[in-house]
Amino acid sequence: MSDRIDLFRRFTAGALAALALGLGAAQAQDTGTPDDARLVNPGFLTVGTSDPVYPPWMMNDSPESGEGFENALIYALAAEMGFAPEQVQWVRLTFEQIIAPGDKPFDFAINQVSVTPARAEVVGFSQVYYQSDKAVIALPGSPVIGATSFADLRAARWGAAIGTTDLAYLEGVLGATDVAVYDDQVGVFQAMQAGQIDATVTAVPTALFATAVQIPEASIVAILPPDAGDEGHGLLFEHGNALIPWVDAALGRLIAAGTVQGLVNTWLVSDPSLPIITE
Repeated sequence: MSDRIDLFRRFTAGALAALALGLGAAQAQDTGTPDDARLVNPGFLTVGTSDPVYPPWMMNDSPESGEGFENALIYALAAEMGFAPEQVQWVRLTFEQIIAPGDKPFDFAINQVSVTPARAEVVGFSQVYYQSDKAVIALPGSPVIGATSFADLRAARWGAAIGTTDLAYLEGVLGATDVAVYDDQVGVFQAMQAGQIDATVTAVPTALFATAVQIPEASIVAILPPDAGDEGHGLLFEHGNALIPWVDAALGRLIAAGTVQGLVNTWLVSDPSLPIITE
């Protein structure tokens, strides 16, 4: 009897191990269909982004329009994965909610989220779909105007939004101290207009829109190199999400086909005449 029990136990353990491996392989597959059980809401691709969203990343605060770099990319990605446009649904959250660890109400999010080693410990990422230089934004009369080195820039009063790689850049790359921290980018611009800070940094496409629409009295006064610790923008997933291989494979095909670069050329245009400060 004991031999039969031992045999049964070994068989059961082996079967369970094989089942687990099979499930793991199924969950890690790089293909799928719109009714895939890995989706938050099977039948739909649920995408997170912030509220509000800004051009040129998304136009007119309307992710659903498909007008703008990131939402146009999502609809191209959805089509590559087999979803119709009406099968894409959007979830609006704060930036802090998007990057926080834990359960997510979306399949993945797109919101100029930079891939960094620290973030990758608590959330999942796709491959990078875009990397931007940083732009220095300042009002007339700011001490950063005419700066030619990081040392010149460090003498200014800086501000940035909490939790962003803009803040990390100012502190970790530029070496600025006592950076004023605000809840969002609008708060940063308001502080600049109130004379509380001299300048801020942000991605070049964001800076182009900001100086054209949000704070037109300001200008881009310099371009700074990317942060070596910031690999660029990636789609953000709940940590360990089994959708990552499928989404990443589809994104890779769009990159290889030149689709993503075409969207960059359409929506994210920078001025090559801007001064560059590298150190």
